[in-house]
Amino acid sequence: MRIYVAGHRGMVGGAILRQLQARKEVGEDLTLITRSHAELDLTNQQAVHDFMQAERPDQVILAAAKVGGILANNSYPAQFIYENLMIECNVIHGAHRAGVTRLLQLGSSCIYPKMAPQPMAEDALLTGTLEPTNEPYAVAKIAGIKLCESYNRQYGTDYRSVMPTNLYGPGDNFHPENSHVLPALIRRFHEAARDGLEEVAIWGSGAPRREFLHVDDMAEASLFVMDLPQQIYARETEPMLSHINVGTGSDVSILELAQMVARTVGYQGRIVTDPSKPDGTPRKLMDVSRLARLGWRAGIPLAEGLAQTYAWFLAQDAADLRAI
Repeated sequence: MRIYVAGHRGMVGGAILRQLQARKEVGEDLTLITRSHAELDLTNQQAVHDFMQAERPDQVILAAAKVGGILANNSYPAQFIYENLMIECNVIHGAHRAGVTRLLQLGSSCIYPKMAPQPMAEDALLTGTLEPTNEPYAVAKIAGIKLCESYNRQYGTDYRSVMPTNLYGPGDNFHPENSHVLPALIRRFHEAARDGLEEVAIWGSGAPRREFLHVDDMAEASLFVMDLPQQIYARETEPMLSHINVGTGSDVSILELAQMVARTVGYQGRIVTDPSKPDGTPRKLMDVSRLARLGWRAGIPLAEGLAQTYAWFLAQDAADLRAI
């Protein structure tokens, strides 16, 4: 089995590659194919076509994407929609032309309307207005789902899509301006504990609720869905509503999350809210019943995942200091 993992240097692609490598180590006959961005620009149609024709993978896992937080999405909307559309079009079409019959495309929970009923089920797709701050990215990810479904309908391929909730874990981005909420909190509370700050303020009221899934759980779920026999996958999906949510099925408030992060990093000071800052969507929780019926549930509790992620963050921080 020849498997191409697109985006293997990203957080999710890297976790998927680690699990595939573990399968190889216990005897599975796998050839794992990867290319860095410098080696293969996925927005270049001809380059992707030539690569697919040369490598002829049996399966493709599309974890490559241009991603970022609210600031990046607001600042570079054209890049977000263009690059993600090009990556999806080139990889999916190139895979089809190379005879790849099974492909897995990874999306995002931002595909759902801003005011979707909670928890968000797969059939909420295209039922309302998207969150304006990340609409270009969301439109591109919706297009990826519809690309897979359309190739399945016209060409008889078996191209699948999974939509993760908020992900975290080793390999995350802890940049002070461009990171998502959980890694941003880890960095802020780590620095507050290090510097002896008496108080840390978090944006908004702290009341909005969010769901968080460890990247290793996401990798496991992705391979689980990829490996499902076609008749079982088809039993729980529809030809034009074929994507599957991946999450934990539970959420926490932002204030509760901040308190968990503070305990994890050993911060002893006060946590205060700043209601002058926006709260964002009140709640974003995935309905994961479709995946549960297929036989998979998340296995890493948030507290355990936070401890593991903080340990990874400390290891990277120490490595950066040694490099100075």
